[in-house]
Amino acid sequence: MARETFVFTSSTLRSLRLQRELLELEDRRRALARQCVSRRLPTTTRSFQALAKPARRPQYCRDPTVHNALYTGDLQRIKSIFKDEATANVIMETVSEELLWSAELGLWVLSPQKKHTSPLRITAARGYGDCVKHLIMQGADTDSLVGGRAALHDSCTHHRAECTRLLLSYGANANVLSEEGLAPLHFCTTQETFQCAELLLEYGALVNLSTKDRRTTPLHVAAKHGLDEHVRLYLCYGADLSRRNREGETALNAACAGADRPEEAECYYRAVCRLLEAGANARTAGRKNHTPLHNACSNCHLRLVELLLQHGADVNVANCAGYTPMDCALQAVEDYHQGQPERVIAALLDHGAAPVNPKMLKFCSLCPRALEVLLNSYDRILSCDSWVEAVPPEMWQEHKAFYDSALQMTNQPRQLQHLARCTMRKYLGARCHSVIPRLNLPLALRDYLCLPLEGYIR
Repeated sequence: MARETFVFTSSTLRSLRLQRELLELEDRRRALARQCVSRRLPTTTRSFQALAKPARRPQYCRDPTVHNALYTGDLQRIKSIFKDEATANVIMETVSEELLWSAELGLWVLSPQKKHTSPLRITAARGYGDCVKHLIMQGADTDSLVGGRAALHDSCTHHRAECTRLLLSYGANANVLSEEGLAPLHFCTTQETFQCAELLLEYGALVNLSTKDRRTTPLHVAAKHGLDEHVRLYLCYGADLSRRNREGETALNAACAGADRPEEAECYYRAVCRLLEAGANARTAGRKNHTPLHNACSNCHLRLVELLLQHGADVNVANCAGYTPMDCALQAVEDYHQGQPERVIAALLDHGAAPVNPKMLKFCSLCPRALEVLLNSYDRILSCDSWVEAVPPEMWQEHKAFYDSALQMTNQPRQLQHLARCTMRKYLGARCHSVIPRLNLPLALRDYLCLPLEGYIR
């Protein structure tokens, strides 16, 4: 039998019990020795020594059969192996070869890496409620950090609501921190973890508890992952909307920055709606002075852009690099050209976005729709070769009518109708979005004032 490793097979369980009895006998012998010594020591010294308790060395298990019983939830085998506090708190150890960079050798080498977990962590992560209950009844420490995490962290990560309930009902700390400084609420990162989050809050989890390193609250986590129901839940429990993480971002900043996948656009929209309705400030700048509007424009999220503009977002504020939300929208055109970047650009223009530097037109040269909206926001088309040179020949051929018309109108007078449109829009400024729909004009003229797409420049 290894010195610090116990192999829990049927042939060695007796050895484990004998060794435990020997340890207890040794503890009693040492206690008697301390009593004999304490008779000859002053009272203060004896009181100090009475506080000291013998520390028991951790026990490790590498037996594959024990691991298999835990990972498969074999309750009968688990009951036959884990019969007391010592075995219930054993550390499960695995050794795997991992590629690590060696600075001395200057190459990647295979190095054995030990990974530790506990029986309670394994069964809680897999939702084996009966096994979790048995281990707890045998004395398993519900808050023990083995391998950097407690069992509650794993049950929440894998959305095992029943195991989470069991752990909490048997005294697990709802605010136990991992070695990284994360509470169980910080591990609720998917929609499926909603019930776990509810249970944690019912058992006293702190909704504004921040992580140690990044000062991230559960509301930041929920917003970052677009968990609208989690956001609603945390707000009901008093989550602080103004709380900032280490980078200075609020939950609203995190939600708008995380909304970078079109397939998840709707859930992020609902999360941002809840935050704004609860009083979040749409103008608060975060990392690198990015406002929520900068982030929404960088992700080409039309509905978020419109929502933030409705709640007073500043359309012309610059970040630390000097970029406005319009600049961020233009830089995102190439990544989201299959979306509707032209509508994002039009929305910004309708809310008073300042004229774009012609050099920025190169960012939307591969999206004729976006380029058309921008060119029609000028009273004349300035000479600028940067966007012309950026258009590949096959793209020019595909949209030849538009590109040729734009090139022909460079430094040429625009139509009187277009000049009247530019004058009207300049006069209305940031009120275009609200005034134009209410003008007493024919529908065709109102639509024309909104910079509709025609496929050519005139």
